[in-house]
Amino acid sequence: MTATDPIKIAIVGVGKIARDQHIPALANDPRYDLAATVSRSGGVGGVENFDTVDALLDARSDITALSLCMPPLPRFAAAKAAIAAGRHVMLEKPPGATLAEVRTLEALARDAGVTLFATWHSRHAAGVAPARDWLADKHVTRIRIDWKEDVRKWHPGQDWIWEPGGLGVFDPGINALSILTAICPVPLHLTAADLTFPANRDTPIAADLTFTDGEDIDASAGFDWRQDGGEIWEIAVETDAGALRLIEGGSRLFLDGAEQTLTEPGEYPDLYRHFATLVAQGQSDVDSSPLIHVADAFMLGRRIADDPFHD
Repeated sequence: MTATDPIKIAIVGVGKIARDQHIPALANDPRYDLAATVSRSGGVGGVENFDTVDALLDARSDITALSLCMPPLPRFAAAKAAIAAGRHVMLEKPPGATLAEVRTLEALARDAGVTLFATWHSRHAAGVAPARDWLADKHVTRIRIDWKEDVRKWHPGQDWIWEPGGLGVFDPGINALSILTAICPVPLHLTAADLTFPANRDTPIAADLTFTDGEDIDASAGFDWRQDGGEIWEIAVETDAGALRLIEGGSRLFLDGAEQTLTEPGEYPDLYRHFATLVAQGQSDVDSSPLIHVADAFMLGRRIADDPFHD
């Protein structure tokens, strides 16, 4: 393979997120060649499919990178096998079921000399980098996050999200936390959490979080999967020099009420652009700070019982 050859990549886990985002992004990026998939439920037309990661790794030494799009629980074993085989690995969010898994994979990738990229797609929304830059020299006084959607619309029939390790409402909520940790000019840590669990589920359907910087920032977040009437994906920040508002998942930015003109590269196309750069430079990008907030929420969370939930 030369520096100008496309990266032969395989997608592992051909579910909704892979079909909606990963496959179209790869199809439009000349830096990549989607050379194989791993899926037991159907692959991609015209692309070789394997039942297991091990079978792929044994048969296709020409594939140098794997993009892991399966649920968090089985991801560690797949990533570990790929790294041991000398392949570069891109992880869909969240990067693992636990912080220990992520840190182990980071160390394994470093020792193997391969790239590991723990992706946070919402950080690549059009308004996030400009928001980060605008806040960099401001004194933040208040942050309010509202991240609410209908789970039946966005995760239909995905039972794994309700099982231990599936994160529940933190599966979308971690997108907000990935933006928060990217744009806030000072680090925050969680101080309290109320987690609402349906009686028949093992992960929360709603969460209310409180954060502090150890000084004077009033920061809170509300996540809810019971939203009716349209999604709310919003982060509002008040500072000593004006107010900032990100809406629609970070794709639109307002400064003191005035909407800003943004360039929209597309979240997943930009993820793959960054992955190609990391591979070319022999670097990794593994930031677990959004997952730390989630882990802290489960450690500090006060459990609130709710009625059973059925799809």
